[in-house]
Amino acid sequence: MIQLWKTGAYLLNGTDLVEDTPEASDILQSRLGSAPSREEAAKQTIAYGILKEHNTSGNMKKLQIKFDSLASHDITFVGILQTARASGLEKFPVPYVLTNCHNSLCAVGGTINEDDHVFGLSCAKKYGGIYVPPHQAVIHQFARERMAGCGRMILGSDSHTRYGALGTMACGEGGPEIVKQLLSKTYDINMPEVVAVYLTGKPQKGVGPQDIALAIIGAVFENGYVKNKVMEFVGPGVENLSVDYRIGVDVMTTETTCLSSIWKTDEKVQEFFEIHGRPEAYKKMDPGTVAYYDGVVCVALDQIKPMIAMPFHPSNVYTIEELNANLEDILADVEKKARVSLGGKTPFRLRDKIHDGRLYVEQGVIAGCAGGSFENLCDAADILEGKSIGCGEFSLSIYPASQPILMELLRNGAITRLAATGATIRTAFCGPCFGAGDVPANKGLSIRHSTRNFPNREGSKITNGQIASVALMDARSIAATAANKGYLTSATDIDTIFTKPHYFFDSSIYANRVFDGTGKPDPEAEIKFGPNIVDWPEMTALTEDLMLRVVSEIHDPVTTTDELIPSGETSSYRSNPLKLAEFTLSRKDPSYVGRAKEVYAQEKVRRTNTCPMRELKPLGDAFRKVKEYYPELKARATEIGTTIYAVKPGDGSAREQAASCQRVLGGVANIAKEYATKRYRSNLINWGMIPFLYEGETLPFHNLDFIFIPGIRSAIQEKASSVKAYVVRETLEAFELKIGELTDDERQIILDGCLINFYKNH
Repeated sequence: MIQLWKTGAYLLNGTDLVEDTPEASDILQSRLGSAPSREEAAKQTIAYGILKEHNTSGNMKKLQIKFDSLASHDITFVGILQTARASGLEKFPVPYVLTNCHNSLCAVGGTINEDDHVFGLSCAKKYGGIYVPPHQAVIHQFARERMAGCGRMILGSDSHTRYGALGTMACGEGGPEIVKQLLSKTYDINMPEVVAVYLTGKPQKGVGPQDIALAIIGAVFENGYVKNKVMEFVGPGVENLSVDYRIGVDVMTTETTCLSSIWKTDEKVQEFFEIHGRPEAYKKMDPGTVAYYDGVVCVALDQIKPMIAMPFHPSNVYTIEELNANLEDILADVEKKARVSLGGKTPFRLRDKIHDGRLYVEQGVIAGCAGGSFENLCDAADILEGKSIGCGEFSLSIYPASQPILMELLRNGAITRLAATGATIRTAFCGPCFGAGDVPANKGLSIRHSTRNFPNREGSKITNGQIASVALMDARSIAATAANKGYLTSATDIDTIFTKPHYFFDSSIYANRVFDGTGKPDPEAEIKFGPNIVDWPEMTALTEDLMLRVVSEIHDPVTTTDELIPSGETSSYRSNPLKLAEFTLSRKDPSYVGRAKEVYAQEKVRRTNTCPMRELKPLGDAFRKVKEYYPELKARATEIGTTIYAVKPGDGSAREQAASCQRVLGGVANIAKEYATKRYRSNLINWGMIPFLYEGETLPFHNLDFIFIPGIRSAIQEKASSVKAYVVRETLEAFELKIGELTDDERQIILDGCLINFYKNH
């Protein structure tokens, strides 16, 4: 079904793979008459060509990328614009779209969501941007329809910024990386490795794009096979997939932890751009005659069956057939894994959902950038034709990804057929993906064609004694389950004639509602602020020496950004850094905020000279102990801050608040065994926090310990790769912290205290 190669490979003429072995050179010579080096062949990937076109450094090993356009939504754009304004923003240098698809239905906090939308429109007018009002389109569908193009690059402040199926290399990063682009700076990375995703065959009838995506995620996530790499989709199987299908696979590549994705393009992609009135956006893109890849994921499309990702991660995958045949055993294993994810705080059971030997689910949702495509919803309508979802606990919600898609589904009757079954039809909204829409009942199980199924991603709150969960599935099998009134069913078990109607795009919907001020900034336009829109608090530069207090210690194998700062109920407060920070780690470690605030309060008191260090307990005791070994240590030259330890933090969302909330509460560093994603590590750096690594097997420190790091500022300035740190106990117990590779700008951002300070100072 899926095979991961242990070596790199050469792809010949876009079709034939040659394993990178000592014999490879002879094989290339005999078949092509020449044998290019690995380095030369690596330049023939599609990814290399796009990166070279957008690199401004002149050095293809150290990239400095400028993107063609930018995209943000209403959970992220206020903070981004506030940061950019504080850093000297005058106008948007490239097309920048502000969509309103995350807080459009979340009613927390009175007027504050709509206040954010008004703020976004006023900024689009002032700085020359694009503003998409609520309910018009989810961020990624709008970008596909109006911004993507072959050979282009797009940066978005949402982790599922993936438009590779349209020939566009797209990356999802935290807000500060968007700010850098708005200020005409660059996105700085080492040249990523490129992995071929080699597709063969044709999917079975009833198997959808989510099935293919989940199978790939299950094969590559845990072993990190594509982590921070580019996935390049090639092979004869590509031509057997529609563009909607390719998009459905592509958007889920984020869950592999890859950096970006790209696909070869063909006449089907050309037709997509013609349908959307942008034929000039197309060009044929293929790897060169001999292209070298650093790894290969071979996917036999015809062997993949309908899949399900069980709680609480997209990589926790099984075939639906396997699950139905082994319900007791698999559900017991899921419950066991859940105890790790939930920290044993809340009882979680799935086996009580076995009714008469079958798995019963209470809810189905087909939504957003992954599920709400035209083809997914037409196929779901075909499966449900003439059927009913029943009048029991099971419900089905449908969220088309854009108003143009909804309009065409209305015209061809698919929406009528879906509504006739008892399904409810919603507007373009991302809420089901992050817990702000269709929250199930306590202990409920929801099957969703959406992007993630992390703990509480569906909106329940463990701290309130609630627990519900999500399993990810394809729209077709969700429809098949709905046809059986909530009993888990594979789409391949239902004989359906798929009508595959043609799609017609109506551009008048956007022409009537979307504000497009690209290239037309109005400096006289007034920015409109709501009472919840608050400036970032002042942040201080890094001092020569550093005293950290550990205020949370997390030993889960992976810590998601949802656990660092919850989604759902917090989304309305994303424009208020101080209020949002109150939710930091609230689902994983509710004591964190109080501990961090205590240290931060002492630091502020100490720096205003209203209280001598000796009176601050236990900080004063720790400081006196350090002075026994470092008698020249000066309190004014030593910052007192906090840190957390997590094994592998940062999987999931690109949201910068996973880092900035810690910073607002006095966080100065993270310590980890590794960072789950590049984007979370970048978020730490851009908020002035040091991304330390500790490589030992046994931690030398524990929660509430003090850690003293002498000479940290000099170490950062001098490009040291590691520093000596000390746990402050009866003596100072030494250990080593790695700093990891940093660019010159990243070092200066940490030294200045955050990206805002960096731009003010330089």
